[in-house]
This record gives sequence, structure tokens and C-alpha cells, in this order.
Amino acid sequence: MAIRPILVAPDPVLKQKSAPIEGPVTDAHRALMDDMLETMYDAPGIGLAAIQIGEPVRIIVMDLAREGEPKEPRHFVNPEILWASEELLPYEEGCLSVPDYFDDVERPSRVKIRYLNYQGELIEEDAEGIYAVCIQHEMDHLEGVLFIDRLSRLKREKALTRLKKAKREAAL
Repeated sequence: MAIRPILVAPDPVLKQKSAPIEGPVTDAHRALMDDMLETMYDAPGIGLAAIQIGEPVRIIVMDLAREGEPKEPRHFVNPEILWASEELLPYEEGCLSVPDYFDDVERPSRVKIRYLNYQGELIEEDAEGIYAVCIQHEMDHLEGVLFIDRLSRLKREKALTRLKKAKREAAL
């Protein structure tokens, strides 16, 4: 396992649409998921899409366990939303690719998802609350969408200006 660099907006790779995994889940896919989890835990974060480490494939990892609780890593290969509730839930989101910026985003409060797990088994399940928010946030990454893309133009520009300034200051 290895900790990989996390891409930060406005890196153009983050705007790429990720390709589906063709065929079964392989040891190479599992190695990528292991690296992603180690990277996510190190950051620290609760979710990470493969594109955020420069791998444009439809893989997500997530762990919603709270600090002090045992880790509960989850793996999603080729995730898809089968159904979304009409009821929306506003939630303050952040992102490892948009560091130190948080804002409210409204998303469906419940979704039904289908994906392949770490072993390659097909899973269908319902998600609600923070699980629903997180899976939708990470699935947006697979489409080249950042959570700031769901904000007003003014808020998005403010976030990007802050990121560019931090990058310039880090280069000094």
C-alpha cells in the first residue's frame, strides 16, 4: 500500500469523466483501492474517488466511522444511482481536492445504489443521511464534478481564488 498525492482544484484531471471498470474486479483494482484508503486515512478524509489521485476509473472508497470507532472501509467499483428521493438534504461539504473550503450543498436525502464491492460482488442498497451525501459527492467526482461546481458562481470563484492563492504561497 502507498499514500498517493491528492490532486487539488483547479487541476484539469479532476474535470475528466472516469471510465468504467471492464470485466471482473482484479488484484490490481484491489491494490488501487488499498492505496486509496491509505491516502484517504492519511489526509484525513471520509471518501476518495480514484480520479482524485489521477486514476480516471470508476472506483470510490469511503469510511464513515467516527474518530475513536473501529474503521469501516467500504469499496465501490462502477457505482450507480438507481433511484434518488425528491426530498433534499442540505449538508456542509468539504473535499480533499478543495482543501480548507466548506459550504452547504443540497442533495437527495436518500438514494438506492448498485456497485461491485472489494470482492467483485454485486451489491444493491439504500443510502441515507451522511452515507447518501458522501456517495453522491464521490460519484460526482467520477463525472468530473466538484462540490464547488454545485455552488453559485460567486462562491465557486471565491473557493478557486483561495486555492490559487494558497498554491502561490506554498510555492514561495
